[in-house]
Amino acid sequence: MTDLPDPGPGFNPGARAARARRIPLWRWLLWHVLLVLGMLVFYVGLTPLWIGLRAAAWLAEFRARRRRDREH
Repeated sequence: MTDLPDPGPGFNPGARAARARRIPLWRWLLWHVLLVLGMLVFYVGLTPLWIGLRAAAWLAEFRARRRRDREH
């Protein structure tokens, strides 16, 4: 480990030792699996839901505008 200057108060000395250790392969695999699952939920599940809500809002606004124009 290199000799670094004292970082000052509030520094966690265990953090430097934790950064020096290698991250186990199973943690990398778990991280990537969870990332892929999260992306699938967001892009495959929530995007169509969001698009459907936007379409419903557009349709409601369109109908309200037509109804308002007919009344005048």
